Amino acid sequence: MGSPTPTLEKIFTLAGLVFSVQFLLVISFTSDVFASTSKEAEALLQWKSSLKEPNISLLSSWTDLPNPEKTPITPCNWFGISCNTAKTVISINLTNSGLQGTLHHFPFMSFPNLTYLNLSTNELFSTIPPQFSSLSELEFLDLSSNQFSGKIPHEIGNMTGLNVLNFFKNQLNGSIPQEIGNLKSLSKLCLISNNLSGLIPTSLGELKSLAFLALSTNNLYGPIPEEIGNLKSLDTLLLNANQLNGSIPSSFGELINLRILCLHRNQLSGSIPHELGNLLKLTSLELDTNQFTGYLPQSLCKGGMLRSITAFNNRFVGPIPKSFRNCTSLYKVRLQGNQFVGNISEDFGVYPNLSYVDLSCNKFYGEISRNWTQSTNLTVLKMAGNKLTGNIPPEIGSLSLLAELDLSLNHLVGVIPKELGSLSSLLNLRLNDNQFSGGVPSEFGSLTNLNHLDLSSNKLNKSIPGVLGNLLKVNYMNLSNDSFSQEIPFELGNLVHLSQLDLSFNLLSGEIPWQMSKMQSLETLNLSHNSLSGSIPTSFANMLGLLHVDISYNDLHGSVPNITAFRDASKQGAFDGNKGLCGDFGGLKPCNNSTVSNDRRKKIVVLLITVPLVASLLLIFALIGSTFLLGRKRKDRNNHETKEAMVFSILNYDGRAVYEEIIRAINNFDPTYCIGVGGYGSVYKANLAIPNMSTVAVKKLHRPPCEEGQNGKRLPKEFLNEIRALLEIRHRNIVKLYGFCSHERHSFLVYEYAERGSLATTLREEERAKEAGWNKRVNIVRGVARALAYLHHDCSPPIVHRDISSKNILLDSEFEARVSDFGTAKLLNPDSTNWTALAGTFGYVAPELAYTMKVSEKCDVYSFGVLALEIMMGKQPGDFVSAFSSPLDKEILVMEIMKALDQRLPPPTPKFEIELKTIASAIVACLDEPHSRPTMHMISRQLSVLFMRS
Repeated sequence: MGSPTPTLEKIFTLAGLVFSVQFLLVISFTSDVFASTSKEAEALLQWKSSLKEPNISLLSSWTDLPNPEKTPITPCNWFGISCNTAKTVISINLTNSGLQGTLHHFPFMSFPNLTYLNLSTNELFSTIPPQFSSLSELEFLDLSSNQFSGKIPHEIGNMTGLNVLNFFKNQLNGSIPQEIGNLKSLSKLCLISNNLSGLIPTSLGELKSLAFLALSTNNLYGPIPEEIGNLKSLDTLLLNANQLNGSIPSSFGELINLRILCLHRNQLSGSIPHELGNLLKLTSLELDTNQFTGYLPQSLCKGGMLRSITAFNNRFVGPIPKSFRNCTSLYKVRLQGNQFVGNISEDFGVYPNLSYVDLSCNKFYGEISRNWTQSTNLTVLKMAGNKLTGNIPPEIGSLSLLAELDLSLNHLVGVIPKELGSLSSLLNLRLNDNQFSGGVPSEFGSLTNLNHLDLSSNKLNKSIPGVLGNLLKVNYMNLSNDSFSQEIPFELGNLVHLSQLDLSFNLLSGEIPWQMSKMQSLETLNLSHNSLSGSIPTSFANMLGLLHVDISYNDLHGSVPNITAFRDASKQGAFDGNKGLCGDFGGLKPCNNSTVSNDRRKKIVVLLITVPLVASLLLIFALIGSTFLLGRKRKDRNNHETKEAMVFSILNYDGRAVYEEIIRAINNFDPTYCIGVGGYGSVYKANLAIPNMSTVAVKKLHRPPCEEGQNGKRLPKEFLNEIRALLEIRHRNIVKLYGFCSHERHSFLVYEYAERGSLATTLREEERAKEAGWNKRVNIVRGVARALAYLHHDCSPPIVHRDISSKNILLDSEFEARVSDFGTAKLLNPDSTNWTALAGTFGYVAPELAYTMKVSEKCDVYSFGVLALEIMMGKQPGDFVSAFSSPLDKEILVMEIMKALDQRLPPPTPKFEIELKTIASAIVACLDEPHSRPTMHMISRQLSVLFMRS
C-alpha cells in the first residue's frame, strides 16, 4: 500500500486536533469543578473555625482530613449541606445545630448557586451582614430564633429571588427597610418578636405574591397602610402587639383570600369597616385590646368559616352580627368588656364546635338558653356582669368537658340546679352576686376537681353542707353575704389545700370547729358578722401559714392565739364585736382567772365527778389484766428493742441518739421552732450538737404516722413517696435528705437547712425581694431548671415532682435554689399507666391534668413556666397566665412579660435584659399545649448556654 493522500492526512490531523481540544476541555471543566468544590469546602471550614466551641455543634463531619480516594475535599456529604449535579453547594440547612457565633466570617461570595439557607434556632448574634445581597440565587432565608441585633440591612432589597424571608424572634431594631418592597417573588415575610420601630412601609403593598405577612410583637407605630389591601394573595396577616393607631383600612375588604387577621393589642380605633364582611374565607379574627367603637359588621360570618373571634376590651356597642346566629363553625368567642346589647337567648344559636365563650361585662339580657347545652365540647362558659334573668337550665350539667362556669353579677333566681354536681371536669364555679335561694346542692360534693367556688352575695340559706369537705383540691371558697345558718361543718377541715375561706355575713352559730386548724395552707380566713360562740380553738396556734383573719362581730370569748395573723388582725378591728376575747397584744384585755368561761367551769365540774369514777374502773381493769401483761413483758421488751432499732435512719450516725437530739432541739415540736407550713407537713428548725449537721430542717407530717393496711399499720403514702424519691437524689439544686423517722407518735424527715427559707417568702417581703436582684433571680430560674432536668432525665425511673411552686423552692445563703417537698412526687414507672389523682398547688397545676388525670413530665414543665413568671413579676401571675391559652396570643407574650417585671427592682441592665427575654421565651413555651412544651433538658440547656456566653 502506498502512502496516504494529502487529503486523508488533513482529515486525520483535524480529528486529532478536535480530540485534543475536547480532552483539554474535559480536563479543564473537571479541574474547575474540583477547584470550585474545594473552594466552597475551605470557605465553610473557615466559617466553622470562627464559631464558638465549634466541635460541640453538629459540624463534626466538616473536616479537611483526606478521604480514602484522595480526591479533592468536597462538602457535599457534610452535615446540612446539599449540592447539585455539578457538585456545587445549593443548600445549607443548619437549623437547631447548636451554633454559637456571628455571620461576619460567613463566605457569602463563595456560594454563587446557593438557593436555600436555614440557620434558625441557634445562638448566632451580632448584626446581619449586608453581604447577604451577594447570594443572588437565594430563594429561602431563615435566621429565626437567634439573637441577631442591629438593623435589617437595606441591601436585603437586592435579593429579588427570595421567596421566604424569616427573621422571627431576634433582637433586631430600627425600621423595616422600604427596599423589602423590591422582593416581588416573596410569599412569606416574618419579622415577629423583634424590637422594630417606625412605620409599616407602604412598599409592602407591592409584594403581590405575599401569602404570609407577620410583623407582630414589635414597636411599630402609625396607621396601617391602605396599600396592604393590594395583597390579594394574602392568607395570614399578623400585626398584633405593636403600637399601631388609626382605623382599619377599608381596602382590607379586598383581601379575598385572607383566613387569619390579627390586630389585637394595639391602639387602633374607629369602627370596623363593613367591607370585612366580604372576607368569606376568614377563620380567625383577633381585634381585642384596642379602642374600637361602633358595631361589628353584620355579615362577619357570611362565609360560614369563622372559627375564632376575640373582640374583648374595646368599646363596641349594639347587637352582635346577625350572621353569628347561624355561624356553626365557631370554636372560640370572646366578646367580654364591651357594651354589646341584645337578648342572649335570641341572638345566639347552636354551635356544635364551640369550646370557649366569654360574653362577660356587656349589656346582654334575657334568659340562658338551653341551646348552649348542645355545645358538647364547651370547656369555658362565661356570662358574668350582664342583666340575665331566670333560672340556670339544669341541662348545663350535661356539659362533661366544662372546666369554667361563670354566671356571676347577674339577676338569676331560683335554686342552684343539683345537676351542676355532674360537671366532673369543673375547675372554677362562680355564681356570686345573683339572687339564688335555697341551699347548696349536696351533689356539689362530687365536684372533686374544683379549685375555685364562689356562691357569695345571694339569698342562699339552710346549712352549709358537710360534703363540701370532699372538695380536696379547692383553693378558694367564698360563701359570704348569704343567709347560711347552723354550725360550720367540721368537714371543711379536710380542705388542706384551701388558701382563702370567707364565711362572713351569714347566720352561722355554734363553735368554730377545731378541725379547721388542719387547713395548713389557709392564708385568709373571714368568719366575721355571724353568731359564732365559744372560744377560738387552741390548735389555731399551729396555723402558721395564716396571713389574714377576721372574726369580728360574733360572740366569741377566751384567749386569742398569739401568732402573726391574729396579732396583725388586732390592729385592723378584726376582733370588734366580741366582748369576751382576751390576750397579751392589740389592746385585748389580759387573760386571767376571772376570764375563764362558763363552759370551762362546767367542764371542771364534770371532771371532778367523772375522774374518781373512771379511776375506780381503771383499777379494776388493771388488776384483771396484770397477770396477762406480766406474761407478755419479755416479748414486749424484745419487740420494743426491735422497734427502737427501726425508729430512725440517718447517714452513718446512731439513729436513736440523733432522734433524741432532734426532739431535744425543738422541744418536742414546740411551735416556737416552727418556720413554715406546707401542704403535707410543718417544718421546724433544729440546732443540733452533731458535727457536720449543726442546723437541719425537720418536716413533721400532718397526717397520723400510720395507716391501716391489710397487714396492719403502714407508713403514709406521701411519707414513702418523699423517702423513695429523695434517697436516690444527689443534686446541688435539690434539697438534701439526711434521714427519716417512723415513730408511733410522729413521722418526720430531716433535710439540710436553707438559710433564706422559701422563695415565696422572699418574693412576698419587700426588703428580701429587693435583695433578690435580677442576677439572683436569673440564677434561681436556672437552678430550678437544672433540678427538674435531673429528675426527668437522669433518674431511673424518671420523677415528676408535681408540686413545683414558690413555697417549695428553698434558698440558701447565696440565693441558690433548692427544690423541696416531694410529698406529691410520682415515680414514672414505664410499666404503669401514670393515672393519678390531681395534686399540686392551685395556679401551678397544668390544666390538662384536671381533664386527663394523666401524669407526665410536661406537668412539671408547665409549673416551671408559672414559677419562672412569678420570679420575674415578683408576685403570683394569677389571671395573667390565662393569656397563654390562645395560640395567637403567644407571639406577644415575651413583650408583655417584660412589661410586667417586678417594679420593686431597678430596670435590668442590657445584659440581664437579654437573659430575662430568654427566660420569658422559655415561659411562653412551657405554658403551651402539652405536646408543644419543650423538655426540661432543652430548657436547662438553653438557659445554661446563654448564661455561659454572657
